[in-house]
Amino acid sequence: MKRRWIFIVIIGVILAAILIYSTTRKDTTVMVTAKAVKGQFDVIVSTTGELAALNSVDIRGPEGLREARIHNVKIVDLIPEGTVVGAGDYVASLDKTDATNQLQNMEDQIEKDEATVLQTQLDTTMSLRDYRNQIKDLEYAVEERQIILDQSQYEPPATIRSAEMNLDKAKRAYEQAVYNYALKKEQAEASMVKAEINLKRQYQRYNGLINVLEKFTVYAPQSGMVIYKKEWDGAKRKVGSQISFWDPVVATLPDLTKMIAKTYVNEIDISKVNSGQPVLIGVDAFPGRQYTGLVTEVANVGEQLPSSDAKVFEVIVLLNETDTTLRPSMTTVTQIKTNTYSDVVYVPLEAVHSSDSLSYVFPVGKNIRQIVDLGEANENYIIVNEGVDPDEEFYMTIPEDAESREFKGWDIYEKVKARRLEEERIKREEMEQVQREQEERLRLMREQGGGPNGMQPGMMTPDANMRIRSGVRPSGGGQAPSIRNK
Repeated sequence: MKRRWIFIVIIGVILAAILIYSTTRKDTTVMVTAKAVKGQFDVIVSTTGELAALNSVDIRGPEGLREARIHNVKIVDLIPEGTVVGAGDYVASLDKTDATNQLQNMEDQIEKDEATVLQTQLDTTMSLRDYRNQIKDLEYAVEERQIILDQSQYEPPATIRSAEMNLDKAKRAYEQAVYNYALKKEQAEASMVKAEINLKRQYQRYNGLINVLEKFTVYAPQSGMVIYKKEWDGAKRKVGSQISFWDPVVATLPDLTKMIAKTYVNEIDISKVNSGQPVLIGVDAFPGRQYTGLVTEVANVGEQLPSSDAKVFEVIVLLNETDTTLRPSMTTVTQIKTNTYSDVVYVPLEAVHSSDSLSYVFPVGKNIRQIVDLGEANENYIIVNEGVDPDEEFYMTIPEDAESREFKGWDIYEKVKARRLEEERIKREEMEQVQREQEERLRLMREQGGGPNGMQPGMMTPDANMRIRSGVRPSGGGQAPSIRNK
């Protein structure tokens, strides 16, 4: 019996504690509120980016890689990024392995070409000597036939005629040999010229490659701070990276007196950004500093960054201030002021709620849901064109009795709805106008082309041409043409 009473008392204490806790929690619930403000409203597009120098000098690898037929060269040594160098100071070394092997191959080829020149010269000398001896023998034969003819003056006519014919044959053989010798000499000279040209080209390539190899040790063209060159994917060139003849830049020497911030704006906000807009720039490395600047460039074509699936547009901001402590690649937070409204009413974004096409707020002290007409917004606030008074207070969260509150301001909703319909009508008319202009251009093109499809008279459409080539009978009758293979 005693245990039962103890158990009942414990249960009662627990229930009382739960009741007290629930009552206290309900009574101490606090609804966060905020007031509408009237004044200047700035539309801000906030992005992150990085610093870069407006102007820089490239530290380039050797010129002449293309002429030397070297496509890619590996960086085997590179001084640390941020090193301050003077003009002529060492910066990097490039891998000479492939170039050295190519140089050895050239030396072997030069030896072969020199042997070819010598062999051609010897062959030419011996061949021309044989031709000269042959000409000399034929010259003696002509003299011999001439003597025989002279001694046959008192011989019978047949003997004289035979001697004349032999002399004529000897002369023709001599003349033919002289002509052949001239041709052979020209041929030999051409062979020598060809062999010497090949040898000269090899020497030129060889000397050019030696000059290129001498530049495989890279030096700074002027004084400055070394910043690594970035690849197309954003990765920096370092030891193990490769340079090519179309992009031989190893590193850069930025001009730190003029800095820019490269940032990327998503496709939703890019229509708000234009050149000349003011920008406030913060640098993560210096939390207490802020810089001002202007938008100088806005990309016309979007791109997709490796770390994101969204399309973004590159925006270049020129900093107004000069600060030599700023360094390229430092992370920035840029706030682009795309528009400014004066004397407007705005509230925090959290105070505005939506249901279907309705936007409304919960005024403090009023058991209603006030419909509002909204304007532009920034990261924290949104303009209220109608439905809110300055200094009026609103709940930042949805009250528990939200569903029981009636909507007020249906006239505002009708205005918003009418404006949206008008905007849609204007947009639809603009699209229809564009479509009509396109159709008109197509019509003019067809008329100028001479046919309904913009084709000259007598020309066949691609479908008709395909039917003919496949042997299909034309729709107008007749025989299907045959195609002969030529």
